[in-house]
Amino acid sequence: MIRYIYNDYPLPSQLNYQDPGTNILESIIDLNDRILFYLIIILVIVSWFFISSLINTNYLTFSHGNLLELVWTLTPAVILWLIGIPSIKILYLIDEIIESEVTVKAIGNQWYWNYELTDKEAVLIDSFMLSDSDLSEGDLRLLTVDNSLVLPVNTSIRLIVTSNDVIHSFAVPSLGIKTDAIPGRLNTIGFIINRTSDFYGQCSELCGVLHGFMPIVVKGVSVKEYITIMKNLGEI
Repeated sequence: MIRYIYNDYPLPSQLNYQDPGTNILESIIDLNDRILFYLIIILVIVSWFFISSLINTNYLTFSHGNLLELVWTLTPAVILWLIGIPSIKILYLIDEIIESEVTVKAIGNQWYWNYELTDKEAVLIDSFMLSDSDLSEGDLRLLTVDNSLVLPVNTSIRLIVTSNDVIHSFAVPSLGIKTDAIPGRLNTIGFIINRTSDFYGQCSELCGVLHGFMPIVVKGVSVKEYITIMKNLGEI
């Protein structure tokens, strides 16, 4: 039976993030925690004022207060800056692609994924979801595929995403990536996987009747294991 150490796939009624497999998701989680911290403070203050106004019958009667006007003008501005600056930083980090060592092209189809390894001799891999009858003990239903996208850890990866028919979306939550696959257009994202694991995702754009049955599995392996796999595929 397969034992999963990390939460790299969706769980029933899950509300929190999956375990991060890249620095991208770590940054997103950190930003989320910062925003929640500010929201909790705002909630407490606003709730205190609201409840106090309900139970206090001695209403304040004043027509103007310069200090109060200054506080409720500057405070939201400061909070927006504290949220906006880290957000912009993350957006630029996601768009920044370090000189890639591995390039992969993911092509969306109705309803499966095709991976093209283009660093040397082109190798094409079709990835279909396994039916219930083909699953082994411990496999994840509706998420397990026949051919995973194998990528090395601690390596700069450039992922090129496109589509052969309709709009799809290549999304792997644990890696913090979600890129639209648009026919006739190439979208690019760069990332570095920081640990070995099987990362599960799905198409995140309504693409037809079998939209919910084209999962994504990215298998993070060591560089040595990756080279061995590529040799077996005829890549090297």
